[in-house]
Amino acid sequence: MIKKTFFDKGIQYAGELALQNTKDLLKILKWNKEKGISFFRISSDLFPWGTHYKINDLPQYKEIEKRLRECGDFAKNNSVRLTAHPGPYNVLTSPKKDVIEKTITDLQMHADFFDIMGLSKTVFNKINIHCNGVYGDKNSAMNRFCENYSKLPQSIKGRLTIENDDRESMYSVKDLMYIHEKINIPIVFDYHHHKFCDGGLSEKEALELALSTWPKNIKPVAHYSESKSLHENDDKIKPQAHSDYINSLPKTYNKDFDLMIEAKAKELSILPFL
Repeated sequence: MIKKTFFDKGIQYAGELALQNTKDLLKILKWNKEKGISFFRISSDLFPWGTHYKINDLPQYKEIEKRLRECGDFAKNNSVRLTAHPGPYNVLTSPKKDVIEKTITDLQMHADFFDIMGLSKTVFNKINIHCNGVYGDKNSAMNRFCENYSKLPQSIKGRLTIENDDRESMYSVKDLMYIHEKINIPIVFDYHHHKFCDGGLSEKEALELALSTWPKNIKPVAHYSESKSLHENDDKIKPQAHSDYINSLPKTYNKDFDLMIEAKAKELSILPFL
């Protein structure tokens, strides 16, 4: 829903769309289960413009709550792992108070619908973000991340993970270890990003380091994608951009973890590997 529509039609229409989305989510989970897909990232657009209202203020909330609980129950009863990956505007490293407030609002929206679904307040049901900004001083930025993390409610804090970036000036797994050692937050290893920001570590070293940050009783997560530029043989496309499909699965180096495929064709990209 575009912004103009939201301001024209308000939360009544947002609620109608959200209710349909929750109904569709259950269909997706059932389809996934039939296909043998037991790991799914829920869209951050489940609630259109969801940071502009409280979910329980929607006129359709009772029906939405019922549908979300059905989704959560189905996931738990069928060993389906559900996670989320809020967008790049979530920046806990920011020196700006309003950015931090908006970030917490967005993270809380995700935590709220996870709570309604009855999902665990652990990184099994992770809410994953990037650190994003460096602001000219990476150490200070990482310290701000830790300070802001300490202020988060448990419904967010218990689920939050961080991921390595795809630009050399940003955060490698090695950089993120500084944050992990301060606040014990798990690191999600991204294979594709590591190619552009390796922190002096090999793929195997960075993967193993990231996996070591996870609680012993929860299976870690890694992300995999391939370069759209290489897939389409087009050097005008940024090499960091994700391809529609993937040609292969990554090396796991004999490690056990759940793998999220980040390809634009979504479920179509993984059907050949099931």
